[in-house]
Amino acid sequence: MQPSANNDIIFFDDFTTKELDRTKWHVVETKDIYNREEQAYIDSEETIYFSHQEDDANGVLVIHPRFRKGHVSSQGDTFDFVSGRIDTRERFSFRYGLIEARIKLPRGIGLWPAFWTHGAQGPWPCCGEIDVMEYVGEQDWVSAAIHGPNYSGENALVNKKFFLPSDDVTNWHVYALDWTPDSFNFMVDGELFYRVTFPMVRFFGPWVFDQQHFILLNFALGGIYPFKTNGIKKPYLGLPETTVNAIKNKEIKMLVDWVKVSKNADRHFQ
Repeated sequence: MQPSANNDIIFFDDFTTKELDRTKWHVVETKDIYNREEQAYIDSEETIYFSHQEDDANGVLVIHPRFRKGHVSSQGDTFDFVSGRIDTRERFSFRYGLIEARIKLPRGIGLWPAFWTHGAQGPWPCCGEIDVMEYVGEQDWVSAAIHGPNYSGENALVNKKFFLPSDDVTNWHVYALDWTPDSFNFMVDGELFYRVTFPMVRFFGPWVFDQQHFILLNFALGGIYPFKTNGIKKPYLGLPETTVNAIKNKEIKMLVDWVKVSKNADRHFQ
């Protein structure tokens, strides 16, 4: 399934080639550790590769976490899991417009895949962060949020999209954000489920969303956000044994059919 035609597309990747287009994407390797996550990001075909076996996609990006007990990062930190994270830093950025991705997520408590954007200039959170989709393993919902000065972390500017049991996150969905100079409109499959406006942001702190942002896709494991949701401490923070076993059995994968950014699209919210 391809995205709808649009003459104002400024970025598009449908992952139909055999390897990652590094003129568009940068592969991130773990340096600092954030949110007490349990994985190290590595640049490897084990964790980031392509598949052409999905019935309803011409080709997909696969981000595939793996169990690698005792993996040591370049910073000397030890992890039991490795995973993938890519971004368009210094390759592509945009300010305002419609950003979309068609994504299929796996079952598994404590998983933490995400599709988001990050300000291109300045330290976090002053640069601004927009979370188009985050999932922490409860397959009936995903969340969307924005983060900035005085409204970072799990703050008031976050909301959830709930799915019907017959069409949960393990099916294909298009996750989207319409970003304007004074609002954010978050959508799933064209349905608007959360709007954040300039006054809502200014109630908490300064508006920092007038600069360029780059795109990120990653698959984290465990950490603070999953732990806040499920309360699991062992064997890993936010990550139960059942999910660890599923990772060991190579069952856990995030599939991305395509990513698109367009300007001045003609959109009608449902």
